[in-house]
Amino acid sequence: MSELGFGHYWIITQSVRWRIVHHSPFKQRLSHRYDEDKLTATDIFVCTADPLLEPPSLVINRVLSAMSYNYPPEKLSVYLSDDGGSELTFYALLKASDFSKHWLPFCKRFNIEPRSPEAYFAGHHSDDNEWLSIKAFNFLMLYKLIYQ
Repeated sequence: MSELGFGHYWIITQSVRWRIVHHSPFKQRLSHRYDEDKLTATDIFVCTADPLLEPPSLVINRVLSAMSYNYPPEKLSVYLSDDGGSELTFYALLKASDFSKHWLPFCKRFNIEPRSPEAYFAGHHSDDNEWLSIKAFNFLMLYKLIYQ
């Protein structure tokens, strides 16, 4: 009886496994689906422990990416949890706070995708003056972080 039951269950579940469905969201419609007043407050935690295994530039790119989400800024909180207590990560976060004052408005104004500074500057080449000034500020921030 158990073999018949499991055999019947197997036959029924095969139809679900054969039907492959690929979901893709319509990003332009998601912001119209919800009213900004009804969105809940969201906390994002970025965790790091060792600045040698996770370089501060990688951690800061994660933080900046999370801060530039298309979400109301008053309802979005981004926290960095540094279990190692690294002074280098703390200093990088201070420099990233200066950079974020330029980067976040730049992302919102031009609908930048991807919003990670590292990914954006690696794959984007432009002669636009504003783009060049943001890139120069990013490299200046990284230079100070590495050599000071």
